[in-house]
Amino acid sequence: MNTKIEAFVNEQLKQDAPVINIGDTVRIHNRIKEGTTERIQLFEGTVIAKKGGGICETFTVRRISYGVGVEKTFLVHSPNVAKVEIVRKGKVRRAKLYYVRERVGKSAKVKERI
Repeated sequence: MNTKIEAFVNEQLKQDAPVINIGDTVRIHNRIKEGTTERIQLFEGTVIAKKGGGICETFTVRRISYGVGVEKTFLVHSPNVAKVEIVRKGKVRRAKLYYVRERVGKSAKVKERI
């Protein structure tokens, strides 16, 4: 029974899954379906958390939009995530960057890894 489930899950995994780390600034190309039309919407921000593994692996991206903090959680292996571009690498010392939620301005920035 488990081998059938594992085979199905392995079939659904993306072969070219992006290597995303905490603190990276990423640009996500997200497919959005509106009725019969389909379009791609960009969401750019800093990765503040990664969770899970395998087919349920997710990552949370945060950005400031019109002065309001917006966080979205994306599935790594979702067919709705068309492409993930890494804009810049971040230098962090923690696994979760939830402390950025309380920060404003320069203190909310993540240093760049060279």
